[in-house]
Amino acid sequence: MTGHVSVLLAEAVEALAVKEGGTYVDATFGRGGHSREILARLGNEGRLVALDRDPVAVAAGQAQGDPRLTTVHAAFGRLGEVLDDLGIAQVDGVLLDIGVSSPQLDTPERGMSFRFDAPLDMRMDTTQGETAADFLARADQREIERVVRDYGEERFAHAIAKAVVAARCEYRISTTRQLATLVEKAVLTREPGQHPATRSFQALRIHVNRELEELSLVLPQAVARLAGGGRLVVISFHSLEDRIVKRFLRDESSPPRLPRGLPVRAADLPPPKLRLVGKPVFPSAPETAANPRARSAVMRIAEKL
Repeated sequence: MTGHVSVLLAEAVEALAVKEGGTYVDATFGRGGHSREILARLGNEGRLVALDRDPVAVAAGQAQGDPRLTTVHAAFGRLGEVLDDLGIAQVDGVLLDIGVSSPQLDTPERGMSFRFDAPLDMRMDTTQGETAADFLARADQREIERVVRDYGEERFAHAIAKAVVAARCEYRISTTRQLATLVEKAVLTREPGQHPATRSFQALRIHVNRELEELSLVLPQAVARLAGGGRLVVISFHSLEDRIVKRFLRDESSPPRLPRGLPVRAADLPPPKLRLVGKPVFPSAPETAANPRARSAVMRIAEKL
């Protein structure tokens, strides 16, 4: 399992506070960097369940041959269902390393990067779902604009959507180069060092894979499955992802909000489900120098009460 450098590797596994006989979930297996470190700390009675929607990642996990590791082909939004199928009621820790992996970005045929001319796919799970090319072929201009604006935070979303709709009257937009060229012409200015198509490609990838929806689904499931004292560790790479995580952890670690003037004592309120552990953790300067893709990462940690 090579080609991917796990971000905040030591910090994330340390945050899980792995117990030798515990049961843990790596909900984003990728190429197994975090999983290997968790397994190194587990005893013979310990157990690790790894999820990934990418069939290549699942095959890499299954090839490990470690009896303590169970690898499942599933999006992490199905966490509760997967644990039910395995007969696991509670776990001692859940790790989420959100976003795309380096092998997915660096494999041309996945169509996630404009660095290569390849089919415009973008799916993390290549066995099902709509490709980016399919979406651009059937969506109306308003929907394309919404996706590019909301998920890419792209201020030229209207011009990009208009260009896509005009172009597809003449040909199917089926390759990364076709899309990157269209976007480049529609974007008038861009930050130094950033390709004009960066935000649009990111937005389409997030949409095709329902990344924000899956994140919103998994967080409450993870909390529900944690045993008392269990840890939830989440690494995100995008402001939209981190916003979801931050708000969720804030709400779950605070007493319920009641209308003003309601005659209820603070002591009578149900306790929060989580407590926040430390402050957000960011990659060190040496890590970002060695792995530039780590620069936008932020890790948040919470413990089940």
